[in-house]
Amino acid sequence: MSEKQTDASRAVVTGVQKMTPSEAFVETLVANGVTDMFGIMGSAFMDAMDIFAPAGIRLIPVVHEQGAGHMADGYARVSGRHGVVIGQNGPGISNCVTAIAAAYWAHSPVVIVTPEAGTMGTGLGGFQEANQLPMFQEFTKYQAHVNNPKRMAEYTGRAFDRAMSEIGPTQLNIPRDHFYGEIEAEIPQPSRLDRGPGGEQSLNDAAELLATAEFPVIISGGGVVMADAVEECKALAERLGAPVVNSYLHNDSFPASHPQWCGPLGYQGSKAAMKLISQADVVIALGSRLGPFGTLPQHGMDYWPKNAKIIQIDADHKMLGLVKKITVGICGDAKAAASALTERLAEKTLACDATRAERAAKTQAEKDAWERELSDWTHETDPFSLDMIAEQEREEGDWLHPREVLRELEKAMPPRVMVSTDIGNINSVANSYLRFEEPRSFFAPMSFGNCGYALPTIIGAKAAAMDRPAIAYAGDGAWGMSMGEVMTAVRHDIPVTAVVFHNRQWGAEKKNQVDFYNRRFVAGELESESFAGIAQAMGADGIVVEKLDDVGPALRQAVDAQMNQGRTTVIEIMCTRELGDPFRRDALSKPVRFLEKYQDYV
Repeated sequence: MSEKQTDASRAVVTGVQKMTPSEAFVETLVANGVTDMFGIMGSAFMDAMDIFAPAGIRLIPVVHEQGAGHMADGYARVSGRHGVVIGQNGPGISNCVTAIAAAYWAHSPVVIVTPEAGTMGTGLGGFQEANQLPMFQEFTKYQAHVNNPKRMAEYTGRAFDRAMSEIGPTQLNIPRDHFYGEIEAEIPQPSRLDRGPGGEQSLNDAAELLATAEFPVIISGGGVVMADAVEECKALAERLGAPVVNSYLHNDSFPASHPQWCGPLGYQGSKAAMKLISQADVVIALGSRLGPFGTLPQHGMDYWPKNAKIIQIDADHKMLGLVKKITVGICGDAKAAASALTERLAEKTLACDATRAERAAKTQAEKDAWERELSDWTHETDPFSLDMIAEQEREEGDWLHPREVLRELEKAMPPRVMVSTDIGNINSVANSYLRFEEPRSFFAPMSFGNCGYALPTIIGAKAAAMDRPAIAYAGDGAWGMSMGEVMTAVRHDIPVTAVVFHNRQWGAEKKNQVDFYNRRFVAGELESESFAGIAQAMGADGIVVEKLDDVGPALRQAVDAQMNQGRTTVIEIMCTRELGDPFRRDALSKPVRFLEKYQDYV
């Protein structure tokens, strides 16, 4: 006999039951708390889709499956639960590869369900047939292939369990004919790991090392956010009196109002953070893999401390010492490890106690200096940018400097805001200006660096937290890849605000053409119609901003419409063509040409 919960829409059957594979699939989703999925309907999974609604599951139809994958990513990163994406076999599934790769580098527990061509047609080149497992093998932590309908619940449950235990995307591949038939199955209950603080010896070694540190610095990484460990990180930082820097694109891993917060490392990050960590004799990388892009020289500073001893704490042992040489590696949960270290340090006399006030003063001085520099840094001053500013003023009037815009947007940010940023020049500069008070607030495509990320991701984040303001930043190039998802926000009442920086160019790559290719511009120009007008045609509100004084009021107006009227708004910022520093000075070099006809192109 089986028992059911009182809420019929979310009831999970227990015990061995006669059911269809579709029912086993859907019941396992319910057991894992799935209430929302993103994708485009398709015949390959229609039998299961038919019972989503009575099971209490909402399928949110999107414009493009890449958007669905990003929405699942944003949903997972805000909620801490699974994000789920599904689509039609073949082209619907292949459209998701980029989004799953981005989720992989964000360590998001996304489950992509990939219905596959039927087993009787495999290898015959039938309609929408594709080998779907190799597509995702590099970007998933686990791949489940339902090789028999009787194993539907088993494999579905395992895909959800592994997404959590492996901290990343998993794939559930289901031949479309395996949704049908009659089976006996038992719905597996979710299995979740209880992560500990790490080994006793490594924790003791770390505590002893910290006791001798004179200038400890903490890097608060994405693992702090995922482990809900901000309070534990604060406690450890306060015990040590240590400056705290955010790892690259994890600006929400420590509250910006805290006196020991110093801002993010990495591309377009905080000079204060970089100058302070350069003085460290011991660095605690809490929940950070110390990725190479987040520790590269920036602002002309090679700031990584060459002689510092490194304590790295990560839930994945494979990350320990992978990028940077470390002194102590702790394989453990960021929350539990921070607590364990704080407890060990509570009764110890620390070398850094004697210089606590001096370090606090130095930290504040560096932060104050950086804030003054940011406020005075109104525009880029390299010769190309100055030329472009002058030309644009002659031809079109005094359009807005991106840095001034970013500062005004920062001032107008509402409480508890969530922000996603796309890849691109202005979006990367925004790294210096985005500050948060709580975790699960900042989303970026991380080291995969794909365009078209920000809008769909913030829609997914909003779906998971409808009570929080949701804002996306995108340049006009990246915006063109994803702006169709405005229709998803409008159609399904998931209101968001998008800020589009309209400078009519692929700015990041154009900067490389300035610095390395003597201003020979190829394929970088983007002339576009009004993005605000396009948004209005899709049923959203559109605002064009051409004056600096209008930036803050436009954002406040859009957020008010989002939170109180359920309206999606696109704010189109008319920006100059000035350019920030390139992504990777180390990745390019001056051109060399051997053929005579190319000799002028050096």
